[in-house]
Amino acid sequence: MFLSQNRQLANNARNLRCNMTKEECHLWFDFLRNYPVKFLRQKIIMHYIVDFYCEKAHLVIEID
Repeated sequence: MFLSQNRQLANNARNLRCNMTKEECHLWFDFLRNYPVKFLRQKIIMHYIVDFYCEKAHLVIEID
């Protein structure tokens, strides 16, 4: 059951990466993409998909 949920989340995360909102695009392309600390887009954490995640800083950024 968990594996099928994880596959569904992975598909949803991939779709969200391809269809970012205007605000997410602005933050990603104008700031986070070239930031010295690595950020990931649409990262799956447990049963959630977060907009941006920095593992080194243990930081999640959600834009609503």
